[in-house]
Order: sequence, then structure tokens, then C-alpha cells
Amino acid sequence: MKFIHLSDLHLGKRVNEFSMLDDQRHILGEIRRVIDGERPDAVLIAGDIYDRPVPPAEAVGLFDDFLYGLVKRELPVFVISGNHDSPERLSFCSRMIDASGVHFARTFSGKVEPFTLVDEYGPVDIFMLPFLKPAAVRRFYPDEPIDTYTDALRAAIGSMEIDSARRNVLVAHQFVTGAARSESEELFVGGLDNVDASVFEPFDYAALGHLHGPQNVGSARVRYCGSPLKYSFSEAGQVKSVTVAELGAKGELSVRTAPLVPLHDLRELRGTYEDLTDRRNYEGTNLNDYLHITLTDEEDVYDALGKLRVIYPNLMKLDYDNRRTRAAGEIDDGAAGEDRSPLELFAALFQQQNGRPMSDEQAAFCRSLIEDIWEVDP
Repeated sequence: MKFIHLSDLHLGKRVNEFSMLDDQRHILGEIRRVIDGERPDAVLIAGDIYDRPVPPAEAVGLFDDFLYGLVKRELPVFVISGNHDSPERLSFCSRMIDASGVHFARTFSGKVEPFTLVDEYGPVDIFMLPFLKPAAVRRFYPDEPIDTYTDALRAAIGSMEIDSARRNVLVAHQFVTGAARSESEELFVGGLDNVDASVFEPFDYAALGHLHGPQNVGSARVRYCGSPLKYSFSEAGQVKSVTVAELGAKGELSVRTAPLVPLHDLRELRGTYEDLTDRRNYEGTNLNDYLHITLTDEEDVYDALGKLRVIYPNLMKLDYDNRRTRAAGEIDDGAAGEDRSPLELFAALFQQQNGRPMSDEQAAFCRSLIEDIWEVDP
């Protein structure tokens, strides 16, 4: 059984104040082109359909057109909400829409029923799990210790009636420990939202969303397809694609990618103002790409942004890398505390202020307080 695995469309997103709607309309056409060439048995969309819980009308219309095109192709579609979506809005009328072959994950209620597709090897059960926080799961399992995101996912998956003799697919939207991040993803400081990959062991394929770089985590069975467009300059070096996952008999899986061609690429350029405005250096390149330009001139160029946009109309971001900016700390290689959890940062502050480490009781109270704060919905 062949699946097209998508995620993180972020319809309605603006990047550096540039609307991405035309780019998104184009890339959805590219995805339809891949679907027509691959002729899959179903499409899995693993969350972050929209860029915010209340999306603009144009973004809703864009997704409606895309789904209608899949319905006309008689393709089953399985859609879950991500952390940017409103699960209640996204699953509106889902029970009526099921008849069309488009299936939206309902708001988590403590139990997830699978949809079943059948091929020559037998049934494939597809489970859909919207983005979950521990607080959303804890109330359904009051007797289980659910303190972390891993606990929450393990409880939710443990309640599923999974037949290990059959092939099982999960569509989910979480951050798996060890996966590579990009700047445009909304993740908690210190990895408080980490989920251990072991929770996905019951599944023959876990189709994940949340991270924008396509990647396997541990094995091909746990897979991020990545976003179809570049949404930050940290993604400039990525090749965007959709994932094609094929299940054979039980235990057989092949995973490959189908590349997508964007309307505008997103690139970074670096050099002096003179070099970047020299016709010999930019002729033959796509001047309409979205650009981040770093000027290396020691002296600021008057109205550099306006002048460069005459040549590069979609210049999104301009900065300098020279002695002045390096001395001022404007150019750096990351925050010093980026890889430390909130608890570790607070413990270091406590030690510095009090000359002694926190007690076990104080650390436990601090951990509980941090988790409660991070679990509050925006």
C-alpha cells in the first residue's frame, strides 16, 4: 500500500512580512503533480495545516481547493491537527465529511479508533493522533503517572486497540528526541516537549509532522516528511519534497522522496555591496528568489536595502558581518543556553545566587511548576 506523506503546510504564513500564499498555491499544485504520477492509495497529512488557529479566509479556501481535488481523484485522505492548528475548527463536520473519503482526527477523547484500508496483503489500520500535551491526556487516565510528553504519548498509544498481526500506521505531530530542528518550528526551550521514539514501536510506519527538515528518526519506520516550502533561512540548504512510503507484507517498508520545485527558492547571499551589484555576479541567477543578504563591507552602505531591492526585488533580510557587528555581538553562532532545559537554567541561577544547589524537594517543585506553565494553551 502506497502513501503520500505530507505535513507542515502552514497555509497563510508570512515570512519576514512576505505573504506566502502564491508560493503555497504553487506548491500544492506541485504536490498534486506528484500524486498523479505516484498514484498512491492514500494521502497522510500530519498537522500544521494552517499557520495559526484562526487562519485567514484565503488559506482556508486554498486547503478546501486542495482537498476537493483529492476527493475528485477518489483518494482517501487522513488529516490531523498540529500545534499551530485548532483541532476543534479543523475537525468541524468531520463525521459527515468521512463519507467523502477525507478523514479528520477528532479532538482527543481518550480513545482513538482506526480507519482500515485493504490491499492484496490484507488490512492496514490507520490511527490518527492530533498534537497532544500532557494536560490534554492526563484527565483521561487519572491513575497513570503522566508527567512528560513521552508519558502522554505512551498512554494515548497504549489505549489503542492495535492488532500486532496487522499492518499499523500512525499519523502524529510531535517532536521526537534527537531529530534535527529548524528556526521556523515552534518548540519548547530545552526540549521540554521531547518524545522518545520508542513510543512508536507498535507501528509499521509513523508519519510525523512538526519538524521542517525531512528525516528518519532511528529508522525509516519513524519519519518526518518535512515542510513542502522553506519557511526560514535555516532551511535554505534543504531540498523540499514529499515522502512516498510503501508497505508490502507485514514488516516490509520502503521510503523515498519526490522533490518539489518552488515558485521562489529561499537563498542566502554574502559579499560586499560592490560584488552583489556587479552584473557579472548575478546574471543567470533567479533574481526573484527570496533572499537573505549579508554584506561584509566595513562601512554601512546608505539605503542598502532599497538599492539592493532594485536588483533583488524579494530581498527579505539584510544584515552586516564586519568588525563593528562582531564586536557588538550582532553576529553570533547561537544562544549559550540553547541546549539546556528550563530546569537546568533555573538550577544554575539558584546556585549562583545562593551558593548551593537546590534540594530535591525544591527541584521537584520547580519541575512541576515549569511543566504546568508550558502546558498552558496560548
